[in-house]
Parts: sequence; C-alpha cells; structure tokens
Amino acid sequence: MFPATVPFPPTRQTPPSEQIDVRLDGRGARLYFPGETISGSYYLNEARESTVDAVEISIVWQTEGKGNEDCGVHAFWRLSSQEGDWIDPLQPGRFSAVLPPSPLSYEGNLIKIRWRVRVRAFLANGKQLVDEAAFRLGNLPDMRTLSWSGASSGENVEREETAPLRNAE
Repeated sequence: MFPATVPFPPTRQTPPSEQIDVRLDGRGARLYFPGETISGSYYLNEARESTVDAVEISIVWQTEGKGNEDCGVHAFWRLSSQEGDWIDPLQPGRFSAVLPPSPLSYEGNLIKIRWRVRVRAFLANGKQLVDEAAFRLGNLPDMRTLSWSGASSGENVEREETAPLRNAE
C-alpha cells in the first residue's frame, strides 16, 4: 500500500511558482471517467538549482471518514538518476495512464473517496518536494446534498440507512 502522508487537497496545494507544479492536460473541471486517459505535466520549480536524485509519479485514491481509512495506487513510476534515468529539472516531465473502472469518487456523510496525481522529487541535498493535483473519477452525485422527498414542512431531510442487513432464510 502507498502511505498517505500528505492530505488530499481540494484544489492546488502549492502555487505554481513554488516547489513542484502538477498540471492536468485539458481538464479545467478535473472530471474523468473510467477508461479515459489522464495525462499531464510536472515542473520542478524549486529544484532548478539542485541535482534531482529521483522523481516519483503516482495516481492514487484514498478514503476519508468514519472507520478505517484506505488507499490504493493505480499507477506508479519512479525515475532515478542512480539507475540511469535522465532527470532534467529545467524540462517538464510527463505522465499518462488509463483510469480504472473503480473506485469512483464519492462524497458522502460517512465516507469520501478521493483521487489525485502526486509527484515527489528527491533532491541530492536530502530535501523532498511534493505536489498533488486532485481530480474526480466518475460523476456520482454528492450524497451530502441529496434529500428525500416527502419531508414534512418542505424541509430537505438527509437519511442514512441504519437497519442491519439480514440473511434470507
């Protein structure tokens, strides 16, 4: 499993002039569907004066909310100058991957499923730089805003199932 050390950003985590800048291609809304290709670039802004030992690019999902949190890695690439990979901090790096059928992004009262592209650079001086770009996989409705019809006095009432599941005998 991929350790989730940096919280999921609702929007860009760092300004483009600082550290690393991760940009997704052609998607202002950052909404993708299963089977689509996500692609983009990363720029090592703060690393321009330093030697970059390695760069890791990952496409990950993470749950947040009640109970145990989980995460998964959909795609992962590691470029390492020690293994002969050419890493030029003056040139943007690229990534691309076909997105899986699940888990879909979800915003509920008890749990959330969030996706992001994370880029981490390891500099020769021991410093690490990280940036993330959040995106949605699928177009499930935000369950926190749905209401049940038939509420008294015209109010929107949110409802969660609390009845236990029973096996049919």
